[in-house]
Amino acid sequence: MNAGLPEVVVILVIVLVLSGARRPPEPARSMGRATGELREGFRVRSEELMEAGKDDAGNRNGG
Repeated sequence: MNAGLPEVVVILVIVLVLSGARRPPEPARSMGRATGELREGFRVRSEELMEAGKDDAGNRNGG
């Protein structure tokens, strides 16, 4: 699911309203950390799948 610019803006406005205008850096920081952790998880999983594919290819070739 891809969120376009209008959807992202609406989400950010909702977060700003819910968190209060006085403290916008804190939710933004939390969202940034969550995004970083999600990307790291995808990277690790991708590496695991690539390694499993290499192992599987080696087993098929008599390795």
